[in-house]
Amino acid sequence: MSLSALAKQCIANQSSHAHLNAFVSLADKAVVLARVAAAESTRGRHDDDLVGQLIAVKDNICTSDLPTTASSGILKSFVSPYDATVVKQLRDAGAVISGKTNMDEFGMGSHSAHSHFGPVKGLSRSEGHASAGGSSGGSAIAVASGQCIAALGTDTGGSVRLPAAYTGIVGFKPSYGLLSRWGVIAYANSLDTIGILANDARQTRVLFNKLNAYDPHDPTSLPPSTRQRLRTSKLGRRLRIGIPVDYNITSLDPTVKRAWIRSLRDLEAQGHSLHNVSLPATRHALSAYYVLAPAEASSNLAKYDGVRYGSRAEGPDGTPDSVLFSKTRGQGFGPEVQRRILLGAFSLSAQAMDNYFIQAQKVRRLVQRDFDSVFAAPNPLLSVEDVEKESETENGVDVLVCPTAPTSAPLLEKVQNQDPIDAYMNDVFTVPASLAGLPAISVPVDGDGEKVGMQVIGQYGDDRMVLDTAQLLG
Repeated sequence: MSLSALAKQCIANQSSHAHLNAFVSLADKAVVLARVAAAESTRGRHDDDLVGQLIAVKDNICTSDLPTTASSGILKSFVSPYDATVVKQLRDAGAVISGKTNMDEFGMGSHSAHSHFGPVKGLSRSEGHASAGGSSGGSAIAVASGQCIAALGTDTGGSVRLPAAYTGIVGFKPSYGLLSRWGVIAYANSLDTIGILANDARQTRVLFNKLNAYDPHDPTSLPPSTRQRLRTSKLGRRLRIGIPVDYNITSLDPTVKRAWIRSLRDLEAQGHSLHNVSLPATRHALSAYYVLAPAEASSNLAKYDGVRYGSRAEGPDGTPDSVLFSKTRGQGFGPEVQRRILLGAFSLSAQAMDNYFIQAQKVRRLVQRDFDSVFAAPNPLLSVEDVEKESETENGVDVLVCPTAPTSAPLLEKVQNQDPIDAYMNDVFTVPASLAGLPAISVPVDGDGEKVGMQVIGQYGDDRMVLDTAQLLG
């Protein structure tokens, strides 16, 4: 199929699937087709490049030609004066940005139900729409329903991998610091990672290779000197696959468990060996995450006061600034964002700092050490002396394989009315890799007639090995 024909099919799908609410803004169709036609005339012979491909971008990633609202009322009229680095990289590679995708407001949610523009609807079932996952649910549904070729999202604690698992596509969170965050509206700076959603691991790899570059604008971007220490993949040799026994929780759905067992057996049949590993700090990871992430979010969102950033509430002449500030945030932020701001502010308060925030940071370090203790390769972020001490061991594993989520996608109607604490449990398998900054990917595998997300986690910097393993599963 020609690029123009493929673009027209995506645009037709955008119309026929508009009820899913995947997009909050779309690029002008005539402009998109003109850009695709121009790209098609200059396209080379490489089948794996991005020239003329329609790519969707999550609404918290800045674009100069489309609004960037983070799906929040407080930014409903904001248009960025510049493109985020990852958007510029896509444009330079010849990709065409087709629109901005719906999401949980400021990335705060697990089902893309907390949006100023209404919830994203997952694929239809006989009893209703499934959850699209969150917070990158719009990007996931846009890919799953053929409204674009691939999409960018952001992953803080699973916000790319969970939607991918719920919609039957691939969702990849690279190692923290490899892809630039410049031009991304922050949720939690120490956790936020640009992620990729696509239909297969091959297309995911193409996007990753285009975006994986040092960015001097981003203070969290991994410098070239450290990038040189990262390993290259060793696909073609027998892999040691780790099975984290701590992920075999009592609430694991039987369908998901059977899919996990089948995936492991399939890898074993391909000649790879299986090894049980223990990650004991996992049971504390979720609690630590929901202390640290809201604390960082509370700090990041302080600037949205209607003066420096965001739309400002109106009031009678002489209304005190403190009243307008409170009214601005009350009108601009949805209830989930306001709840997390309060939670984060409490975590940073003097009375809670020692008991909660500092303890959560200690748990985070324990999670990182757990992963380092089971992987064969040493963590390249350690000092040179520590790396030499922790040289590659024969007993360590190359990657871990486990479910992405404990259940398949729940019904959207059900999760819209559930207790927020219950929603947090969806992230139980994705948060640990986020706390440690590790590469992780969700791949759809067969689960008794439905697609189940299976997650591959690697040592820091082993992104290509994670992608290679994903291709073995897919």
